[in-house]
Amino acid sequence: MTGDENVRLHAIVSGRVQGVGFRAYVLRKASELGATGWVRNRWDGKVEIVAEGDRQVLDKLLVAVKRGPSASMVSDVKVKWYPGTGEFNSFRVRLTYG
Repeated sequence: MTGDENVRLHAIVSGRVQGVGFRAYVLRKASELGATGWVRNRWDGKVEIVAEGDRQVLDKLLVAVKRGPSASMVSDVKVKWYPGTGEFNSFRVRLTYG
């Protein structure tokens, strides 16, 4: 897989990631990088991210996610990669999911 192919990143982020501006941070970073997809809180206290774009763009987003905003403390990021689907045309915040 070359760096310019559309891929999908699915990440589950653990730690102090709710109530600290984490979703807004991911939304801003993804939008700056040109990624599409969504971010949402989960009822288990984690944050879920689905993003699509160039692999190099998503690698940069992943670095930002692992760092998080200053009020957060990321303890773990579980990542899975898939082929991109092209189903998104922007990046947004979704409602909390179980």
